[in-house]
Amino acid sequence: MDLFAHKSLLFLLSFIGCCAAQKILPDGPVDAILGRNVTLTTLIKDMGNSILSWSFHDGEKQIPVATVSPTTSNIGPLYEGRASINRSNGFLYLSGLKPEDSGDYTVTFIPPDLTTRTSIIELRVLVPVSKVSITSNLPEAIEHNSTVILTCAAKGSLLNFTWINGTTPIVSNKRITVKEAETSSTLTVTDVLRSDLIGPIFCAAANKLETEKSPAFNLTVFFGPDAVTITPSEKSQFIRAGSNFSLSCSASSMPDATFTWYRNQSMLEIGGPVLRLETIEELGLGKQMAEYSCSAKNTKTQRIVSSSGFSFVVMEPISGVKISGPTATLIAGNSTANLSCQAMAGTVMTRKWLKDGKPLSASSRLVFASDMSSMMINPLQKEDNGEYMCELANPVTTEKASYKMVVNYGPEAVIVSGTEAVEVNDEVVFTCSADSVPPANFTWKFNGTMTDIKTAQYMLGKVLYKNSGTYTCEAHNAVTGKTTVSSHKLSVKEEGALDGLSDGAIAGIVIAVLVALAAAVALIIYCRQKVP
Repeated sequence: MDLFAHKSLLFLLSFIGCCAAQKILPDGPVDAILGRNVTLTTLIKDMGNSILSWSFHDGEKQIPVATVSPTTSNIGPLYEGRASINRSNGFLYLSGLKPEDSGDYTVTFIPPDLTTRTSIIELRVLVPVSKVSITSNLPEAIEHNSTVILTCAAKGSLLNFTWINGTTPIVSNKRITVKEAETSSTLTVTDVLRSDLIGPIFCAAANKLETEKSPAFNLTVFFGPDAVTITPSEKSQFIRAGSNFSLSCSASSMPDATFTWYRNQSMLEIGGPVLRLETIEELGLGKQMAEYSCSAKNTKTQRIVSSSGFSFVVMEPISGVKISGPTATLIAGNSTANLSCQAMAGTVMTRKWLKDGKPLSASSRLVFASDMSSMMINPLQKEDNGEYMCELANPVTTEKASYKMVVNYGPEAVIVSGTEAVEVNDEVVFTCSADSVPPANFTWKFNGTMTDIKTAQYMLGKVLYKNSGTYTCEAHNAVTGKTTVSSHKLSVKEEGALDGLSDGAIAGIVIAVLVALAAAVALIIYCRQKVP
């Protein structure tokens, strides 16, 4: 088709379309990137034997782009090599987009019944988003004092800007405002806070097709010092001499604060955030109660903040604690015990006595010295056995010493345990036990005659009838000199005598059965007499 024929067809299509315009294109506009490709789609599913034509309006006139009919297709001379058209649906494909390709594109569709439909869609050729960067009006800022202005600039078309602090979008408020321009955005932060620009700060420039992010931007905001804290926070008025105790002064500050120490408001020639007890003792200080404090200074903000005071005195710890007690043998009911507790060094402020981990208190047998430095038990009983401990304390230390008290007693509560009746050839074991300190020695008698058994157990293997009788255990304490006895009787029976039911039980069962049988017979006779 020659140029004259193509233009004539466009004129005819335009004329017909004016009379029967209907929408055959999707909603626009269509955005595409400069130098890339784009496809302008239609809402036509099947061209069939229809005619379709695309044209472009350059502001003055319609320029033919492409036409397709059942038999031919034609590309406008200005679009040769850059445009193509799909015969089945009329889609227009444009490559190598130029800035002048932006504008309105008209499509005219003529089906075989000549009911022409015409639609227009806008194509916007966008400059790619690039060169996104952030600049600042200040190289550094002072909290509460500085106003920071950050400018984000970028190249591209139809740009929108987003400011991001780390991963969180920055939102405008009373102090933070954002002003948009065509290719830039300005973020203004008045009376800047340290939290406003923690960073890194990013700026994202975007249009519908592309998003580009700036390199990370960081701005130092100097602040502080904030409230000054002395640790340890749990303060004690008494500090153990020679310990690794120290005071630490800290404050949130950028840059780090410098610290000065004071004693009773007088400056010490000591710098740094830590004041060590070793230094205090080297200066000959600490023996008197005094208040220590510090101040923090920021060289950038020029702020100076002082801490609260911490008062203390250095105290010597208790050491060399020892209990002295009786060395002679102690016997319950006969002996007396005196215990004394002393320390080699340090000031003792409190004393406490314990037995087996539980506090002791005075009683009719237990008497303490007025200063609790000693105690006396008279007379000793077996319950006094155990571990005694004295605990000496002052505010900086607690020291303990222990003493093992052994009170000899017994034997008491001698018991022989074992079976009372066995059958011939059974095995028998008797066990003798006694409460005694030291442990008792045991001997055994059978029917009053001494045996060779000298252990807590008396064992008989395969007993005979002659083993029936009385077994006596004698428990003897070699320290107390006491002897206590306990006896146990054994009965040896014939084999089977201890198995199953006893003779009495069997007789009872036989009698019960006979009574039940007699009752049944009597009932039958009674019933027969009642029948006529």
